[in-house]
Amino acid sequence: MLLKWPIRLKVLIGLGLLVLAVGALSRNALYTTYVYRDLVKSLSARVAELPVAADLARHVGDLRITLSELRGLRTATFPGAWADRMPLRVRMVRDQFRLQLDQVEKTLAEYRTRLKHKLETDSLMADNQREWHTLAKIDAALERVHEAEQAGDWMLDDVRIGRLDAELEHLQALSGELPSHLHQKLEGFADDVRMQYRALIVGTWVTTVSAALLFALFVQLFYRWIVRPLRVLIDGSRRVAAGCFNHRIRLDTDDEMAELAVAMNDMTARFQAVRDDLDRQVQERTKQVVRSEQLASVGFLAAGVAHEINNPLASIAICAESLEERLIELLARLGPGDSEEQTVITDYLRMVQTEAFRCKEITEKLLDFSRVGQVTRQDTELGELIQDVIDMVGHLGRYQNKRVEFDRGEAVYCRVNPREIKQVVLNLLTNALDSIGENGRVQIAFGSRDETAEIEFHDDGYGIEPGVIEHIFEPFFTRRRQGQGTGLGLSITYRIVADHGGELEAHSAGAGRGATFRVRLPLAGQAAHDEPYGQAA
Repeated sequence: MLLKWPIRLKVLIGLGLLVLAVGALSRNALYTTYVYRDLVKSLSARVAELPVAADLARHVGDLRITLSELRGLRTATFPGAWADRMPLRVRMVRDQFRLQLDQVEKTLAEYRTRLKHKLETDSLMADNQREWHTLAKIDAALERVHEAEQAGDWMLDDVRIGRLDAELEHLQALSGELPSHLHQKLEGFADDVRMQYRALIVGTWVTTVSAALLFALFVQLFYRWIVRPLRVLIDGSRRVAAGCFNHRIRLDTDDEMAELAVAMNDMTARFQAVRDDLDRQVQERTKQVVRSEQLASVGFLAAGVAHEINNPLASIAICAESLEERLIELLARLGPGDSEEQTVITDYLRMVQTEAFRCKEITEKLLDFSRVGQVTRQDTELGELIQDVIDMVGHLGRYQNKRVEFDRGEAVYCRVNPREIKQVVLNLLTNALDSIGENGRVQIAFGSRDETAEIEFHDDGYGIEPGVIEHIFEPFFTRRRQGQGTGLGLSITYRIVADHGGELEAHSAGAGRGATFRVRLPLAGQAAHDEPYGQAA
């Protein structure tokens, strides 16, 4: 099911897993960091109270020391009543006591200021209620000390001095109690936060393991959804680039990667089809070039040899004919003789004449094949030209029992040499008629398509074998019985069609299944040559 999801959704899922893992780790790390920061701030703020509390206790102790010094001075200096006299030393100690009492109040005010600083944390160290409670007691004790110290002769009254000393002792105890609260918190802090830091440790490990599992899942999904399909695509592309065009890329997904694989397979299939078609066309063009070179070679050969052969052949034919006449006259004067010998001699002389004329016919076709001379082209209606050839062939006795079906259709004009195109039609029509039996049929289809005129000759004769059709346009290649063909008819036909910028194709389903010859010629105005041309080999 997941494999059929779009790759965009897969990427979003992967990114979501990655963001979830990073978010969980970030949240846990940030929470732990902020808890640590709050603890450090709490400890820093509370520890700053300890020096002030120590100073307060020290100043209270100084007060008690000064009070003890005052008591000693009074006993040593005035063993009896002395209401009217106060030594200077006693007044100095009293003034010192007052200064020290002011210092205690300043220190207490500073301590109160530090306690008033509100900590913006929920740490256990931020709780200072007990310090405020002790501070209230210290304020009450200081109030009583002030009341006792306000009397002008308090230094002369032992009862007041004793009461003041008791208050200072109580104040010193309270001053020493202030840091003890923080000390107690510090002593029990580990027990108070044990559950908290254990929960943080467990939460950190759970978050880390969960993030690792999510990241592993992300990596696995990324490999299955992205990396592996890309690897298959790259491997398939390299195999196709190496020439293995039969290879097809197969992906078990149904996303954009699969669409890309299908597109690449279609592209490979089209390229393979185009390549096969190009190979076929190259092979056909190569055959045509080879065939043209063969025809050109035969043309050059025919141009040089045909004239040299025609004269001796004519002499042989004339001599054989003259010798036959003289032998007939001589045998007639001598009287009746061996008639069998006479017949043999006459047959041999006639055979010499027949074969000489047959050789002369071959050389004439070679001369036609070489095309020596100037020929002009003109716009010609092919339907009328084909009909003229059919009418001419219809008068020949050996073709009278064979049907020729021609659907003339609309007029089609081509710029051709009428005599040469008649020769093409005549050669193809007579070949088709010769290939069919009695009551056989030849169909001629005629029309135009894509700026080209097409003439198709189809017969139901003995057909063409696959191994023969490749050589059917080669010079001197023939499948007729010995003595009935020269093997130049289709070669000359092919050369004429090629010189007109056309094409000649032969098709057959096999022996006994008929054959089809298709001629294509450019329409009038499409021909490559509209001017007179030379018939050179």
